[in-house]
Amino acid sequence: MVHFTYFSFSTHRRCCWVDLTGEVQRILTRAGIVSGVCTVTSMHTTGGMTINENADPDVETDFFDTLASMVPRDPSFHHAEGNSDSHIKASLVGLHVQTAIDKGRLVLGTWQSIYFCEFDGPRNRRCAVTLAGERYAASSTEGEHSSTARA
Repeated sequence: MVHFTYFSFSTHRRCCWVDLTGEVQRILTRAGIVSGVCTVTSMHTTGGMTINENADPDVETDFFDTLASMVPRDPSFHHAEGNSDSHIKASLVGLHVQTAIDKGRLVLGTWQSIYFCEFDGPRNRRCAVTLAGERYAASSTEGEHSSTARA
């Protein structure tokens, strides 16, 4: 089975992460898929996607500081909107993430979350979620699947 949907949200700073994990899990739960693959895609050219640490806010600071040093805002860029750095950062980070689905849960590590990476906010944003998998768990040998989706 394949389930596809969009959801919208707002960002509040020029550069920031927005944790989408809860919304993506809600979409997965409503779809009833218990085993498969989840893809989350940014519908924007100035916002990317990542799976990263959710425990220490300094990771977000380091992430954006490093990208800003690699690709600073530069008035000599040719793009008239003045946000060429945002387009480049989104291309470097990537526009989608993918993770497995097991027992109806996103398979993420203990400290991992799914983040939208805002590079040109604040803005209204939209992501697409594609779920591909089975609605009912296939029988498996004991020990083949972990007892929890978070490793």
